[in-house]
Amino acid sequence: MKKIRIIGTRGVPGAHGGFETFAEQLSLYLVSKGWPVTVYCQEEGSGSLWCDEWCGVERVHIPVRQQGALGTVVFDWLTIKHAAKHKDLCLTCGYNTAIFWVRLRLSGIQNIVCMDGIEWRRSKWNIVAKIWLWLNERAACYFGNYLIADHPEIKNHLSSHTYPKKITTILYGAEGIGQVSETHLEKWGLKPRNYFTLIARPEPENSILEIVQEFSKKPRNMNLVVLGNYNISNNDFQRKVLEAASDEVIFIGAIYDKSIVQSLRFYCLAYFHGHQVGGTNPSLVEAMAASNVVIAHNNRFNRWVLGESGYYFADAESLSVVLEFVLSKPDILDMIREKNLQRYLDEFTWSHILKQYEELLISFMEKGLNNG
Repeated sequence: MKKIRIIGTRGVPGAHGGFETFAEQLSLYLVSKGWPVTVYCQEEGSGSLWCDEWCGVERVHIPVRQQGALGTVVFDWLTIKHAAKHKDLCLTCGYNTAIFWVRLRLSGIQNIVCMDGIEWRRSKWNIVAKIWLWLNERAACYFGNYLIADHPEIKNHLSSHTYPKKITTILYGAEGIGQVSETHLEKWGLKPRNYFTLIARPEPENSILEIVQEFSKKPRNMNLVVLGNYNISNNDFQRKVLEAASDEVIFIGAIYDKSIVQSLRFYCLAYFHGHQVGGTNPSLVEAMAASNVVIAHNNRFNRWVLGESGYYFADAESLSVVLEFVLSKPDILDMIREKNLQRYLDEFTWSHILKQYEELLISFMEKGLNNG
């Protein structure tokens, strides 16, 4: 069986974001099916790359001195240079440096791309970054041999830039909830069904400020638990969020312990999902896997994922109405939880998602899906 190289993430095991979690899940799944898999991992520092093995996955560690976005760009270039020396099929996560893929093309390397959301629309980017992302999205449509969208609306968007037959839709998955413990709540004095959760990167397009402001307008006799890093010293947006919060809002930092996060999700009254941009958002799918009631920003991405069982807001007024409704109707929330869990079980389990990826990879190798 032909080897596959997974590029474009910071590496495995996943400890940063959705693509890293996906790379971990897919690489372990493929190894269990007998596939040889290599994953590239970004490391801080300098020196030569080195290789090791993790759970049957070959890891190529590439150190870079640069920090932040520049470090990612350098890492991506060094990754592609290394991958181009081999003739293995590549699966790339994201398109932020798609212009580098010309190196793969010139080397005759087939490259399947897991496309990100519409990154250049995010408000956090300045005009230079937006232009860079806009150009790379289009470069990905040209240089990628085949594209995977994680949401039907992302496929519709990409179809305006390339041939629709060059794109398929495979959704994003999430782990089911395992054992959960109320003892994890005790650290913050929380009680089951007496708090809301908000789990998102502290960025404007995730509606965090609006949610915190609306929740804090009056006493709720319950808490809003916000997960994420908030550094008031150097970020104006985060400072505004902290200043807008009432005493009932609890900022507990970034939590990476899965058992704690799953317990916080499982026992909450409802989960706020304010993401305005993107496809199938990992945090939303994880909330559905935890059978959460979801109060979501009203957009085409969230509406397709949640369907009719979501509660939606578009502005402060509608958010206020939804919040009051959820607080006043505890008797119907269990029904909503069951619907969201069933939607997850039908469409978003990792076993379902990863099987589709393997079938695509096999088809690509055996029949050739190269329309690029």
